[in-house]
Amino acid sequence: MNSIETRIEPVAIDVWAEQRMIYVELTDGRVVGFPADRFQILSGATDKQLKDVHIEVNGHALRWEELDEDLTVSGVVSGRFQLPLMKKAA
Repeated sequence: MNSIETRIEPVAIDVWAEQRMIYVELTDGRVVGFPADRFQILSGATDKQLKDVHIEVNGHALRWEELDEDLTVSGVVSGRFQLPLMKKAA
């Protein structure tokens, strides 16, 4: 008997920003965090602008209205970033 595996992509149920990190809580219970500096527009944003993030498209996208920036939740979860990770000064 063949079985078909069905995967349901987790979507965002909460999002917040703290200390230049963006955190996304997913329907599967995970919390995924990423540095804002991994995205070109977010890297130039103020802390106040970063905190003004909302969930859109039934949990599939993150939106910063003032910055006119949208990120897909699936892209963030899979680690598709625009900019390389900056090395911390020793």
